[in-house]
Amino acid sequence: MRLNTIKPAEGAKSARKRVGRGIGSGLGKTAGRGHKGQKSRAGGFHKVGFEGGQMPLQRRLPKRGFVSLVRGRNVEVRLSELEQLPVDQIDLLVLKQAGVVAADALSAKVILSGAITRKVALTGVGATKGARAAIEAAGGSVAE
Repeated sequence: MRLNTIKPAEGAKSARKRVGRGIGSGLGKTAGRGHKGQKSRAGGFHKVGFEGGQMPLQRRLPKRGFVSLVRGRNVEVRLSELEQLPVDQIDLLVLKQAGVVAADALSAKVILSGAITRKVALTGVGATKGARAAIEAAGGSVAE
């Protein structure tokens, strides 16, 4: 293969349509814009969703639902992840520095997933009933 012989596949490139260039082009006279009306004119444009003055669909339908701004910033931490941390005193800052939770996390909660065998002390981090029982069974403590 030579770099100076590379070409696109046959039929991959087609000439652009040249509108308004005579009857023989198939796009002469009105140039594909139809007859009359706002959309046929130069500058004939209205904002997206405009329905000619009729109340637009996005305003006719009621607003529904709610999107929480903090939902993605409350994170879950597994017991197995706590097991791998090098420190015994664990809070949200320690979890962020270790890369267990995202830097923009607002809160964390330990869930019962995996096992913990060493003593850890949780402060300012939530824990489910099962996770709390597992931590306390290993000799640790949970203070919220």
